[in-house]
Amino acid sequence: MFDYTPPPALLAKRIILVTGAGDGIGRAAAKSFAAHGATVILLGRTTSKLEAVYDEIEKAGHPQPAIYPLNLEGASPNDYEDLANTLETEFGRLDGLLHNASLLGTLTPIEHYDIEQWYQVIQVNQNAPFLLTQACLNLMKSSREASIVFTSSSVGRKGRAYWGAYSVSKFAIEGLMQILADELEANTTIRVNSINPGATRTAMRASAYPGEDQKSLPAPEDIMPLYLYLMGPESRELNGQALNAQ
Repeated sequence: MFDYTPPPALLAKRIILVTGAGDGIGRAAAKSFAAHGATVILLGRTTSKLEAVYDEIEKAGHPQPAIYPLNLEGASPNDYEDLANTLETEFGRLDGLLHNASLLGTLTPIEHYDIEQWYQVIQVNQNAPFLLTQACLNLMKSSREASIVFTSSSVGRKGRAYWGAYSVSKFAIEGLMQILADELEANTTIRVNSINPGATRTAMRASAYPGEDQKSLPAPEDIMPLYLYLMGPESRELNGQALNAQ
């Protein structure tokens, strides 16, 4: 596990957007960021899940979060521009962006991969992070120091049979991270990195490995040290790195 003990006020006064915030790692990250002082924007497709996370954060006495329902599969470029405009009006800047939302798709040979599902996975896992990042870059340039974190996977660094569109999309995310990091390094204070969460107790993991003992895996809360580190000021010199949470 990544070894880091964050100070309690690590993210005080920071504005952080988390995609896929209603469940799993996104939910844990949103709650963890809020617990360390951040105002978190909860983005996801299921409003009831976002509301539950909102209530947990508020009940704990952390900074009041915001909810932004958006289905990444059907969102258009205009939808992302509307989101950026709303954030500009409400907050004036964005200090952190965690791209966490992903679809697994099916584990099947490329030869038999359903074309519509391929499009769906690529749209959510690859196109959506590109569109959202592009829309939010000006907001992040208004931050004193901003952090973009992409969620990768071990199969986004070495391809494995049957992982299909999911693996391809994560390879693309690693490439997008590297390109952005190189482009933004010279003229901005925005840093860009990726995290491979590793085997974690989530619904996606259970779907991919139905025979696995989920209780043997770390919970999403257990892998938060790296997420906190990358969103906090102590990682300001880290850029273009593919990191592992475990």
